[in-house]
Amino acid sequence: QVQLVESGGGLVQPGGSLRLSCAASGSIFTIYAMDWFRQAPGKLRELVATTSSGGATYYTDSVKGRFTISRDNAKNTVYLQMNSLKPEDTAVYYCNADIATSLTDPGRRFWGQGTQVNVSS
Repeated sequence: QVQLVESGGGLVQPGGSLRLSCAASGSIFTIYAMDWFRQAPGKLRELVATTSSGGATYYTDSVKGRFTISRDNAKNTVYLQMNSLKPEDTAVYYCNADIATSLTDPGRRFWGQGTQVNVSS
């Protein structure tokens, strides 16, 4: 079994910052890509940022220059540093990771339970 547990969400004023964390635990052989998605009320879930096992990163246009994704492979943890937050960043943020549980497992996607981020004055 593999679990992803997010933390760090909350209420912040526009222009403020939050740092989200997502720790993977359980039967982990290796972790490939680790991603952050978000879903606002009434909207589809969207990819916010992703990082490969080698450290390459991708950001959706709306967060470029404001958000930074990083990972600590020793801790099986991915982070999302969110600066200059805007009301439109309000959403439930989900961690997603491509994880192999054994040498012969090609890997599959696991989701965290989500953490709420509210940006409001």
